[in-house]
Amino acid sequence: MDKKLIVGNIGMMFGMAHVEGALACEDAEIALICDCNEETLRKAGEKYNIPVEKQCTDYHDIINNPDINVVSVAIPDQQHRQVVCELLAAGKHVLCEKPLALTREDIAAICKAADESGCKFMVGQICRFTPAFVKAKQIIEAGTIGEVYFVESEYAHDYMKIVENKDGSAHWRADPKRHGVVGGGCHAVDLIRWLVGDPIEVFAYGTHKMLPKVDYDDATIAIMKFSEDCMGKVFVSTGCKRDYTMRTVIYGTKGTIICDNTSPTMQLFVADEEGVAPEKPEIIDIELNNHNAIAEFAVFADEILNNKPVSTSAIEGAKTVEVCLAIVEAAETGKIVKPNYNF
Repeated sequence: MDKKLIVGNIGMMFGMAHVEGALACEDAEIALICDCNEETLRKAGEKYNIPVEKQCTDYHDIINNPDINVVSVAIPDQQHRQVVCELLAAGKHVLCEKPLALTREDIAAICKAADESGCKFMVGQICRFTPAFVKAKQIIEAGTIGEVYFVESEYAHDYMKIVENKDGSAHWRADPKRHGVVGGGCHAVDLIRWLVGDPIEVFAYGTHKMLPKVDYDDATIAIMKFSEDCMGKVFVSTGCKRDYTMRTVIYGTKGTIICDNTSPTMQLFVADEEGVAPEKPEIIDIELNNHNAIAEFAVFADEILNNKPVSTSAIEGAKTVEVCLAIVEAAETGKIVKPNYNF
């Protein structure tokens, strides 16, 4: 094989974007794609012109292939710990879909395995590669809107048709451990962590009115304290009756950014020298790329090939899950929860 990165892809239902990322990388070559569902596997092979001899239904075929040095994992969250830890023990670099895992025990185990392996490990926190959010981060770091004092984001996604399998059985998204805040809301939580840092306190309320097929709250509002001078809010609704969105607003002492992951433009308000905001915002055109897996894989490839620190490391993924779990705990107990970032 001529390429430097020999790739295995596990999970074709949600992992085809990872296949596209590897195919777009000039330093990568796909050796095997894997899915336990033969029909799903066949369709992926046909879509990306990957021959049958490069398809398998047992992920151990990837683990046992000595040529493969990079593996993407896009399987149900409940299975992350076992598969990821086996891959790391086999000396593979790993790109794992978000959330890292669903429990504190599992995220700690993955962090330990990643640290001991000496391999590169990336969590697929895709919002960090979404063009509008990348632009927002650049604007903040340039000081254009001054010091951020409040940030809010939302994860609005109707799960009504995806919490039940076609045969009427419960889907893996309906697992009580996969609370909507952890499984989907982790996008919004990770985004605001990336923009302004780690919250030190969390309080939340939740309701359960929209998804009778699940046992967890399907709407949650969380208030966060990042420092004495910065607050935040995350709204998660997995039963909302609207189109998917992650509308995000960042308020600074000199201006405001309004953006999301599904619009071709974003808004920027910047105050004048007297501190007065314009009546109309500057409209910034943005590339639409809701799941920018090509950029994600390109960054991971660069981090592997040039031995750079991984920006969305296991610890970063663990911190995001920890905040999500703190939100769930706060909503259940009615108490302020301080996230524990020691893994």
